[in-house]
Amino acid sequence: MKLRLLVSATVLALSSQVQAEGQAHWSYAGNESPEHWGDLQAEYQTCKLGQNQSPVNIEPSDSKALTEPLKMEYFATTFTLENNGHTLQANVTGKAPTISLNDKVYVLKQFHFHTPSEHTVKGQHYPLEIHFVHQAEDKSLAVLAVMVEEGEANPLLAQLVAKPLAKGEKEALAQPFEVGNLFPKDMTRFRLTGSLTTPPCSENVAWRIFQQPIQADKAQISAFNKIFGQNNRPLQPLNKRHIEVDK
Repeated sequence: MKLRLLVSATVLALSSQVQAEGQAHWSYAGNESPEHWGDLQAEYQTCKLGQNQSPVNIEPSDSKALTEPLKMEYFATTFTLENNGHTLQANVTGKAPTISLNDKVYVLKQFHFHTPSEHTVKGQHYPLEIHFVHQAEDKSLAVLAVMVEEGEANPLLAQLVAKPLAKGEKEALAQPFEVGNLFPKDMTRFRLTGSLTTPPCSENVAWRIFQQPIQADKAQISAFNKIFGQNNRPLQPLNKRHIEVDK
């Protein structure tokens, strides 16, 4: 069923987080861990030199009020699930859902997972964070982030971890996936300009981070964690940026 909600960069990130031929391998541990990304090759220098990097800590009490329409046109569509060596990622293969920000339309390309969360709220991590990566016609990126807390079982997330995939393995989801149901009922969100959280760490990414988490039970969170272990980039300095919140 079509979901319509109206509430007050680079192509590299979209194909997946797999290194293309000729690109340096990166990971979350050892000599290829986040603190070394900027030194692995010239194209990754923004990971250490950028001033608007993600993720960041969010302090709701310090956030400025925001009134920004966010139009989401999400509906059930088809996806191919893949283990790309860094995360579990679902790539859109059917008609793509869209969002509209500031009169610009962004098309959903994929969503993927980080354990624990990359962004923190009041210094606290959630056990899981979902990133919905969208791209506009001019190639600019917008990412919607949803936190996941431990609670009741989530039937949608259960579909994604029902059959663990080996590294490099892909599998089409058997049924159209109601991706819009992975968003919280309360659409209050934080806004800031940041970056990709993986190499090449490109900046000028429009981030919208939802304040209310969704839930998954302990077994489901554990299933995601077992796929990759810890795959979250450490927090980055906020520098001169301000976080705004839709209240």
